[in-house]
Amino acid sequence: MNGSIRIARIWGIPIGLHPSWFLIFALVTWSLASGFFPGQYPLSSTWFVWLLGLLTSLLFFGSVLAHELGHAYIALRNHIPVRSINLFFFGGLAHIGREPRLPGEEFRIAIAGPLVSLGLALFFQVISLAEEALPWLSVSSAYLARINLLLALFNLIPGFPLDGGRVLRALVWWATRSYSRATRFASFSGQMIAFGFIGFGLVSVFSGNFLNGLWLGLIGMFLQNAAAGAAQQGQIQEQLGGVTVEQVMSRDVAVVPSQMTLDRLVQYNASGQWVHNFLVEENGRLPGLLTWRDIGAVPRQIWYRVTAGQVMKPWQGWNPVTPDTSLLSALQQMEEANQALIPVMQGPEVAGLLSREQVLRYLRLHGQAA
Repeated sequence: MNGSIRIARIWGIPIGLHPSWFLIFALVTWSLASGFFPGQYPLSSTWFVWLLGLLTSLLFFGSVLAHELGHAYIALRNHIPVRSINLFFFGGLAHIGREPRLPGEEFRIAIAGPLVSLGLALFFQVISLAEEALPWLSVSSAYLARINLLLALFNLIPGFPLDGGRVLRALVWWATRSYSRATRFASFSGQMIAFGFIGFGLVSVFSGNFLNGLWLGLIGMFLQNAAAGAAQQGQIQEQLGGVTVEQVMSRDVAVVPSQMTLDRLVQYNASGQWVHNFLVEENGRLPGLLTWRDIGAVPRQIWYRVTAGQVMKPWQGWNPVTPDTSLLSALQQMEEANQALIPVMQGPEVAGLLSREQVLRYLRLHGQAA
């Protein structure tokens, strides 16, 4: 969801619109205003059906946002951070900071979205009954009631990454006490369902229903990619089980004095002593870390007068791990903090560094491409 346009914050969560959302919003509005509402209100003016189409489309996507907020609310209640919510071509996505640690958490978060959609379906259905008092509102509400019902039922299909797939994973996880086994099972189910969508899409295309077939095929490909990614994630988590940070981290880290200027540091690397990161030393202590990204953020013309100590990152903001921390926990911590690197501390001393690149290298060496 890179490139989303931020439009609001709810409960501290950034709400964004992916560029593909504008296309589907325009298509839904056009479909309602040019086909659905003129059939329901044949004597109404053009501006009326377009205005009603626009408002109904906004309420439809508001319902999708409410669905995702249902997931986000329960995640926050379970102390799981939510990084963002994005609306895009295929609906919505709540990006949580980490995977649930218990099957009960997974179940509650997954089921919350469909329950919100079912509640909205009931709400709009009640409003649609006021046909005599508000006839222009009745048809729109009936449409939104059906859409929310379909949204809930579609998401309850038992295949990852749909909500039903996450419910399935939670149940298998609870029964087997194995997160990785549950992930593989739900991902396999998701891929089979995705291939079903693709198959029905192809049948529809060859039967002459091109647009519906294309839509089903796109949904199937989206679900298949997401399910395959979840299966790979489960394999990685299984492989990292029992591995500690000490087995992967780098202990051989260059130490540079805090007063060394950036141009001298670059010359040091050009002399054949290439390293990726530097521990900064000051008065016998190691107060922080310097990366090439930090160096690159400084204009080259002033490297001669900027020192390593001036641009280093102090340890206070890094949330270090210890050598006996599980590698999976350290990787999740890096994901939550959106960091590619994390310090490894042995008491008050820096024992080494752990990077995502090292984790990927470990996976490759053990036969698992990341």
